[in-house]
Amino acid sequence: MTRTRHWPIHLALGLVSAIMLLPFYWVLKTSLTGENIFVYPPALLPTDPHPFFYVDVWYAIPFFRYLVNSVVVSALVVVANVFLNAMAGYALTRDFPGKAATIMLFLSCMMIPFQVTIIPAYLITAQMGLLNSYFGMALPLMSTIVCIFIFKASFEAIPKSLIEAARIDGVPDWMIVFRIVMPLTKPAIATNVILAFIWSWNSFLWPLVIVRDVEMQTLPLGLSRFLSVVEDTTGALYAFCVMVLVPGLVIFLLAQKEFITGLTSGATKG
Repeated sequence: MTRTRHWPIHLALGLVSAIMLLPFYWVLKTSLTGENIFVYPPALLPTDPHPFFYVDVWYAIPFFRYLVNSVVVSALVVVANVFLNAMAGYALTRDFPGKAATIMLFLSCMMIPFQVTIIPAYLITAQMGLLNSYFGMALPLMSTIVCIFIFKASFEAIPKSLIEAARIDGVPDWMIVFRIVMPLTKPAIATNVILAFIWSWNSFLWPLVIVRDVEMQTLPLGLSRFLSVVEDTTGALYAFCVMVLVPGLVIFLLAQKEFITGLTSGATKG
């Protein structure tokens, strides 16, 4: 009876999901056919699909090299985010002088777009000798304020008695974070991993600024080079987009339950 009563909601959600998935389906279909996307009426089903455009992408540019660069940078960003954001989030759960001012400072920094700080970020990176390097590309994304507050909300949901018992036993703070607190906040970790990976994987402006060597370019930069190499770009361009989208989509699907839980943790906390 309950399922029958809720069928309008399920139908509406199904229609919305279909509308949202239609662009992704269209990209996949075009990458397999290369057909003109401006043809009217459009064909809903692919005609004579083939994987040749994916082969063109692989050999037209050093795609594997760009893939390795993106994987290395994203791995650095993900590991640094989990480590640094967890430490910062735990610190914000403790009482210390200036805590309220620190939180306000973090919140105010969230309102400043990265484009405003890109010049000082470039100068600092250049002074550190990190231009045209993996670490330099990963540096601005190694800690994100949004993920810090996600960890903070998850840590606050853990009973304080557990942390106080560890303190009484003489466990240092860093061990409390990584041995006791973090194993209990897997949704927050999954959320950090997904967000950090997507932000670094799709980053274009910062690598464009600091990368000079073609061999150090990531996939978003490789896309701009690909457009200048391939003449018939319709099918190949969409194939390139699919190949770039797949890793992020797979990671999200593997951790979507923990991701949703991590985003909503602390939402009902007073």
